[in-house]
Amino acid sequence: MKVLGYTQAHTLDAFNLQSTELPDPIPTGRDLLVEVKAIGLNPIDYKIRSRRSGTDGQPVILGWDAAGIVRAAGNEAAHFKVGDEVFYSGDLNRAGCYATRQLVDERLVALKPKNLSFAESAALPLTSLTAYEMLFEKMRLMGAERRAVLIIGGAGGVGSQAVQLLKLMTTMTVIATASRPESKQWAAILGADHVVSHQNFVSDIRALGIQFVDGIFSTTHSAQHWANMAEIIAPFGEIGLIDDADGLDISIFKRKAVSLHWELMFTKSMFGYRMESQGKILSEVKDLIESGRMRATANRVLNGLTVENLRAGHTMLEQHTNIGKVVVELSSTGQ
Repeated sequence: MKVLGYTQAHTLDAFNLQSTELPDPIPTGRDLLVEVKAIGLNPIDYKIRSRRSGTDGQPVILGWDAAGIVRAAGNEAAHFKVGDEVFYSGDLNRAGCYATRQLVDERLVALKPKNLSFAESAALPLTSLTAYEMLFEKMRLMGAERRAVLIIGGAGGVGSQAVQLLKLMTTMTVIATASRPESKQWAAILGADHVVSHQNFVSDIRALGIQFVDGIFSTTHSAQHWANMAEIIAPFGEIGLIDDADGLDISIFKRKAVSLHWELMFTKSMFGYRMESQGKILSEVKDLIESGRMRATANRVLNGLTVENLRAGHTMLEQHTNIGKVVVELSSTGQ
């Protein structure tokens, strides 16, 4: 199989992924061997690239969003058959999907939406799981009728899914932050009731006649918005974070008795905790897509598993200029 990997952690300026050939892995236990057809790019890719080096001469293979075709299964795998078209995010501690073949535990996998291409499907797993787990497993907003929730970064990958899921599964007023005209338009298309600026969301929300929001899901740059989040959150409100917030003072939320939630969708696979729930969540997303209630979020598709495309994708991620998701589609020959 073809893989794009590296041995030493490095920065974007020193981008050093190399194309090489490795033997196809053999599935055992509950693993599936998937022929990768498309991969979604995420900030976790460049974060791992800058921190993790290979061991024992083995390359680090990034990538934790994929869609493809099941080509073989381990002796304990029971839910998929050879030829099934699937999508999944995978396990941060295993080889990723910057490759033409990948092993993945079947409990993390679902059949891909029939009405989406592989590229469109590959954009969905990580962001859908992150948003769903935060909103409905951590903040427990399923069916919630509380007044308002704020999504910081409503046009990004996770934000795009959070806006849609809230509008589909709750009756809450959804407010999203965005900066550029095109990102504001995207958040509105996804269903946000109000789109406010990143920089002035407190005054923008107050201008709507809303004194406080009951929940905040901060998907990006939480440190920049920390004080404003404390100002706009309601007493006994809830705040969810997914980015690194090292060194931030959480005591500013104490006087309002705010609950703080962390979400990392890789926690379940890393610790073997309720792994089957991720396959079920993706099956629910599949049903929402196929029914036409949820839309795909792939906004930039790069054709070909090449170093050049991955460098371009990582550049877009690190510059935070993309709306929705960036996807790399493998060619019909797997390259």
